[in-house]
Amino acid sequence: MTPHDVDILLVDDHAPDAELTLYALCLDNVDHRVYVAHDGPEALDFLFCRGPFAGRSFASPPAVVLLDLKLPKVDGLEVLRQVKADPRTRAIPVVVLTSSKVPRDVRQCYRLGVNSYVQKPVNFAQFRAAVKELGAYWLSLNEPPTAGAFSADGPRG
Repeated sequence: MTPHDVDILLVDDHAPDAELTLYALCLDNVDHRVYVAHDGPEALDFLFCRGPFAGRSFASPPAVVLLDLKLPKVDGLEVLRQVKADPRTRAIPVVVLTSSKVPRDVRQCYRLGVNSYVQKPVNFAQFRAAVKELGAYWLSLNEPPTAGAFSADGPRG
């Protein structure tokens, strides 16, 4: 799978959590392309089509970003801040999927423009159900923005 055509960008530095998310998606026959970024800089390079991802295009963003908050180098709040501040990436849905339920984190994420905040359930069956529902909503039910929403000028009539 190449990073050019991705449905889900999963940003999680904790390998067991990332593997568990991928496993939960696989168990429920979610046939979507997932790219895993292991830290904040990798996620930002991916989303902003730079560095090793310079061949990607802003014209085909992921359908959703599943973002952990506790990341090395650049934390999830800063990734969210940069994504939502740039007109080229602002319309990409970002779901924080984290173990943190700290009220300050929840408030800050919504202030920065997160689309959803989900605390990772500890129980595998609950985690699997949560991932399944996230995938179903963001990849099947949600109507994504038109391609013009990702241009620097915004949508075109």
